[in-house]
Amino acid sequence: MAKVRVFSTKACPHCIVLKQFFNDNKIEFEDLDVSENEEARKEMVEKTGQMGVPVIQIDNEIIVGFDKPKLSQLLGIKE
Repeated sequence: MAKVRVFSTKACPHCIVLKQFFNDNKIEFEDLDVSENEEARKEMVEKTGQMGVPVIQIDNEIIVGFDKPKLSQLLGIKE
């Protein structure tokens, strides 16, 4: 199974929808709140060059934003 990490904030509506999508599809993920976790925020900026959330890391692949078709493809989720 792929290692999934989500860089997000509690106030981000796209982050909330993304996490619900993962929960609905039984995708386990590590949730990193970049508004509270400075180390995670620095890591996200180093990987993407930006502060926008959500950022999803699936193994070594980075997806910026809730790109449902791309996430479904990478995680083998049938739409």
